Amino acid sequence: MIMNTKNVLGIKISNVELHEANEIARQFLYSTNQHKIFTPNPEMLVKAHKDEYFKTVLNAGDLNLCDGFGLRVFSGVPRIPGVDFMLELCALAEKENKSIYLLGSGSDEVIKQCAEALNKKFVHLKIVGLDRGPIITENDKFPMSNFQSAEDGVLQKINATHPDILFVAFGMGKQEKWIYENLAKMLGVKIAMGVGGSFDYIAGTVPRAPLFLRKIGLEWMYRLFRQPCRLRRIFNATFKFVYLIICHRS
Repeated sequence: MIMNTKNVLGIKISNVELHEANEIARQFLYSTNQHKIFTPNPEMLVKAHKDEYFKTVLNAGDLNLCDGFGLRVFSGVPRIPGVDFMLELCALAEKENKSIYLLGSGSDEVIKQCAEALNKKFVHLKIVGLDRGPIITENDKFPMSNFQSAEDGVLQKINATHPDILFVAFGMGKQEKWIYENLAKMLGVKIAMGVGGSFDYIAGTVPRAPLFLRKIGLEWMYRLFRQPCRLRRIFNATFKFVYLIICHRS
């Protein structure tokens, strides 16, 4: 399948509908190659604007789904939220008898609850491993040579279970860089996807905005109301993103 892309602030965004993304993912599963799925949103594009390495990483994505109302508005690309596509991949894995591995969140309880929720929704889904992963802070530098010993243990666990799909929830930027640097070391993995806070949403530990707010692009307002500490992130994803778009077009 030939995939069209659009360029927004120097980042390629896959111009695909949900059914097209599902078919591309199915092809990924049966390919001889490995593939990275990222979900760029306005906050990520703002971060990549001043982080050249992150920009390189995002542009190495094989499927870059538009995960942000503002990004959809300025690009015209259909929005496919990361948590929704994670569930689509789980449905695909169940249908095709493929396996998944959950890595990240930093919490044993959250990742366990996420796995339980997935097994309730997808009864025949094969979850072959759970790992809360290493603790990576915003101050940690990439490439992650200083984490090599910790990473070796994580990679060994993943390689021992041979998952077809790997979901990585280390948080924006960190998960994409980790996938970029480590996917080739996990030869059995066909798809690695950065999923941000999806484990929390699926586990039910963090509620999503009501559907009507998501549809009109006000999910950020709901998040800010529930988590005022996100003010800086919300600012970057809204006002700073729009500012950069205007400057880029002028």
